[in-house]
Amino acid sequence: SHAAWTLWWLGYPAQGLVQSHEAVTLAQQRAHPFSLGYALSFAAFFHQFRREVRATQERAEATIVLATEQGFPVWMAWGSLLDGWALVQQGQAQEGLAQIHQGIMAWRATGAAGSRSYFLALLAEARGILGEPEAGLAVLAEALVHVEHTGERYYEAEIHRLKGELLLQQSSDNQADAESCFHHALVLARNQQAKSLELRAVMSLSRLL
Repeated sequence: SHAAWTLWWLGYPAQGLVQSHEAVTLAQQRAHPFSLGYALSFAAFFHQFRREVRATQERAEATIVLATEQGFPVWMAWGSLLDGWALVQQGQAQEGLAQIHQGIMAWRATGAAGSRSYFLALLAEARGILGEPEAGLAVLAEALVHVEHTGERYYEAEIHRLKGELLLQQSSDNQADAESCFHHALVLARNQQAKSLELRAVMSLSRLL
């Protein structure tokens, strides 16, 4: 599951997809519910990275079903978050936003702290889709505080890219600031050798230019 994520960041999404499928298959063969929840939720994340909405939703819903049956609160929270993201992408923005909020609250209730910056980025993206760039920017500011406080930097480049996109949505007068965000995202991604995030930053910058 972790190899799938890493391959995607390094710019090998097809190889990552193979690893993701293998992780789920292995967990199913072992018939170990907690491991299956782990593999399914990580697979949902992986498809979200690739922005494959239907696949994300399918894995997230499977995670929710398993977590409900077995009483796994972390997997339940993750499944809810990612199902919410998929709903937002399919035009059910209000319902999806509420589900993302619910997932974040449920996840925090477990005492977990990891991946908060990533979850907040999903929330900020949803705010942008709802036409609320100011709210989205406030969420990203919170995410960046978390990044600096914890050193959790795997999604930092994408947070800065999203900040640039929301600044452009907020006002056409923000072009210089948005360009700065895209350049910063590009530098961060290159320093991490995160080719997939580098490509996203390049595309946002090229559209602006």
